[in-house]
Amino acid sequence: MTPMKTLRNIVAATMCLAASLRAGAQDIHMSQFYETPILRNPALIGIFNGDVRVQAVYRNQWNSMTTAYQTGTLSGELKFPVGQYYDYVTTGLQMSFDRAGESQLQSVQALPAVNYHKSLSADKSSYLSLGVMGGFVQRQFDPTHLTFNNQYTNGRFDAAAPTGEEGRLTKQGYTYFDAGVGLSYNSTIGEDVPYYIGAALYHLTSPKVSFYGDKGVELAKKWSFNAGITIPLDEKFRMIAQYNQMHQGTYNEYIGGALIGYSLYDEGLESDHGIYGGMFFR
Repeated sequence: MTPMKTLRNIVAATMCLAASLRAGAQDIHMSQFYETPILRNPALIGIFNGDVRVQAVYRNQWNSMTTAYQTGTLSGELKFPVGQYYDYVTTGLQMSFDRAGESQLQSVQALPAVNYHKSLSADKSSYLSLGVMGGFVQRQFDPTHLTFNNQYTNGRFDAAAPTGEEGRLTKQGYTYFDAGVGLSYNSTIGEDVPYYIGAALYHLTSPKVSFYGDKGVELAKKWSFNAGITIPLDEKFRMIAQYNQMHQGTYNEYIGGALIGYSLYDEGLESDHGIYGGMFFR
């Protein structure tokens, strides 16, 4: 084994174990955060034109490593009216998959959500929405791909040497239940400038996360603040500005920017068929 490969394995193993054990362990978060509404705020599902929406996001990063980091999400939303057709309910499901590094540390989530939209105006232009999310998260890794300090003697690696983790690293996987709640308000400025604001709180169950037996580390609660606005520029162009803010433990993230959209068909600003491009800063 070359010194460079040895160093790379040590770094990868250290990062993966640190990510699974540290109290400030972070959730999956995407640069295209606006395409994962349940992960962003369960009260944001259903805020779109139409009755059904399906979205998928995929990324990989650190491709120079032996095993690239991979994350994928798939979500679906279905909304239907209730009562006198002023209010409506949205049901949704967010599924995600995340795999990191040599040890194949992975997390799989299945998070159903429901959002109730209460109409605040007779013309259905303003809604106050309350959303809840709850589901299971499964995490696991492959210890056969890890190396430890005790396996190195005078700079040489011995795969048969004891790792020093026997009896401590007792689990290769675990599952926990997670839940979150959110609130949002969406309306319009004038007749054609829709906007929304919202906030959410995640990890209400305070789940314990650890591969070391019962020595679980409590997953820090996460606050999320959200906002967005769509501004028509002319009959074909529109600007969609998005903002997201997260706080979890000692970690803080702020991301915002805008997309310019061009409608492909002569359907005006109500068209869902278009090309979008823009910039965000995190």
